[in-house]
Amino acid sequence: MQRVEAEIQRLVQECDYEEVTRLFAQLSGGKRLRAKLILKIASSHEKAPLLAAIVELIHGASLLHDDVIDEAQTRRGLTSVNASEGSKQAVMLGDILYSKAFTELVVFDTSIAKTIASAVTSLSKGEMMDVKMAETFNSDAKKYLDMLYLKTATLIEATAVAAALLVGKDATKYALYGRNLGLSFQIIDDILDITADAKTLGKPAMNDFVEGKCTLPYIYLYHELDTQEKQKLRSFHAKEIQKEQTAWIQEKMHEHGSVEKSFQLAQELSNEAKNALSNEKELVAILDTMIQRSY
Repeated sequence: MQRVEAEIQRLVQECDYEEVTRLFAQLSGGKRLRAKLILKIASSHEKAPLLAAIVELIHGASLLHDDVIDEAQTRRGLTSVNASEGSKQAVMLGDILYSKAFTELVVFDTSIAKTIASAVTSLSKGEMMDVKMAETFNSDAKKYLDMLYLKTATLIEATAVAAALLVGKDATKYALYGRNLGLSFQIIDDILDITADAKTLGKPAMNDFVEGKCTLPYIYLYHELDTQEKQKLRSFHAKEIQKEQTAWIQEKMHEHGSVEKSFQLAQELSNEAKNALSNEKELVAILDTMIQRSY
């Protein structure tokens, strides 16, 4: 990972603008999940750290834009760039990171470059779908999962595929692994938004629903409620909710096993990914860590 971090810093410095370097330094590195995947899948290739750095720049750019869209004040417990510097600066920093990443992609084989570039188009579509879906209460699990695939899983899937192509491995197996890892990772995030506290999350608990996002636990809950309760849940959508309203939602989720049902789907997706690459112990370990995490 040291080589990846060095590549990231090199790429940022090559932008040759102090403001970019300063603002980028404010970003938390996060788990570097995508970089870790590339290093484990294509550990033998000399360009693996560069590919990992490119993907992390893309991921960072998408988070900057995401925070502007959501008007987020924090990111991983730290003040977001849009909160401290303004939305214009955050959007422009994201644009610079995107364009620098695309510039560097040209050194790779066309199949690899196209895989990553196409994923960026997909995640941007996913972002747009997410915003549109938040305008009304969504009770369609398939529609939600389709959006989740585009917004979150597609870049992880592309990361695994690109790394496999880099070293001549079976891209199909790694695509399934990346897709399922991405979906299950986000489902666990959705669950933690409900079950974890604000200090652990680095943002207010149950913030997704306040922002208008009907994640899987809410969708599963909705279909278990009676007509009056359905109307009550819908009335809380995309609004600041009080403690007693939060308690009611959590009580109903506990009663109907909505969180457990969501976790079961995440577990099924994880197990399918494990089966696809059962001989890759380090990649299986990433799935185990992801499914058991508390933040």
